[in-house]
Amino acid sequence: MSAANGPFTLAIDIGGTGLKASVLDHRGEMAAPRIHVPTPHPCPPEALLAALAEMVRQLPDFHRISAGFPGAVRAGTVLTAPNLGTKAWAGFPLEKHLAERFGRPARVLNDAEVQGLGVIRGVGMEMILTLGTGAGIGIFFNGLVAPHIELSQHPVHKQLTYDLYLGKEAFEKTGVKRWNKRVRNAIDILARVVLFDKLYLGGGNAAHIKGDLPANVEIVANEAGITGGIALWRDPA
Repeated sequence: MSAANGPFTLAIDIGGTGLKASVLDHRGEMAAPRIHVPTPHPCPPEALLAALAEMVRQLPDFHRISAGFPGAVRAGTVLTAPNLGTKAWAGFPLEKHLAERFGRPARVLNDAEVQGLGVIRGVGMEMILTLGTGAGIGIFFNGLVAPHIELSQHPVHKQLTYDLYLGKEAFEKTGVKRWNKRVRNAIDILARVVLFDKLYLGGGNAAHIKGDLPANVEIVANEAGITGGIALWRDPA
């Protein structure tokens, strides 16, 4: 890698099922092949940090770190971790520990919000819904991330939260056809609640969406969960 393309950013996408990482150049493009490994289970903080350390050994040097985490994150500290175990994670200063572990400054944001930053156009009310182990949600206005709310933990149907209604277990249990109906029902509800101008659908299971979507709804590449990490360093923390 040429120094002229720096600073280089270690970009990490932490998921309930898989961990992905690469190094980005100053444009936010991958300067190294993406590494993908299963998420440890159980996955308390030390297990995650150890798994990330193994991944980092396979990547080139970097100057800073961006990470997307599957839960609510405030000022670099984890508040919730629905698919990793909130009891183990609540109050854990992940940003601080990443910086200490790898000797580089770090910034951490909710994983759906990181992916959204990789695809939004920066105009009007935009939203991302990620369909993976759970259902992640990020909201943006004129390119800025809105204060995070755990909308994915709100009931969408009877007592089922978006996580339980649209996540991996629901997909496997209900099958593609019924799951697609659920996705469209969620889109209709979110359109009325958020009044988005544009909705992006990401995550591994977005590939299973069938049929036409509303004109203001778009399926986006899952790689944005990594490449969106460059946006965490565009403005001062």
